[in-house]
Amino acid sequence: MNDENEHIDKLMHELRRGTITIGALSQLYEPQYGYSLVTRLKEKGIQVEPGTLYPLLRRLEKQGLLESKWDTNETRPRKYYLLSDTGKDALDLLRVEWQSIVTSMQNVLKESGDENGDD
Repeated sequence: MNDENEHIDKLMHELRRGTITIGALSQLYEPQYGYSLVTRLKEKGIQVEPGTLYPLLRRLEKQGLLESKWDTNETRPRKYYLLSDTGKDALDLLRVEWQSIVTSMQNVLKESGDENGDD
């Protein structure tokens, strides 16, 4: 039973992984630092660990989808992230793809749940 739970946990993790990227990008029209983004996503129902988010933000910045700047005015300097123009374009495309995936999956899951086999 324990192995079964581990397999299910891995499947759930894989399913969530892609959604974290689009979720994070969608919240960066306004500058956010890492912890504020973790909090914002959590408030919207997306659980993400800081240890997952920070490497993601660095990767997205390296890919040119985010811009960042340090705010040293506070006692604790913070690195703020913001969508770049390329990031905004990418997010627009990801939104369209996401809607297509959701629609397709709803159709597939609806069909697989149809016990009568009616089509």
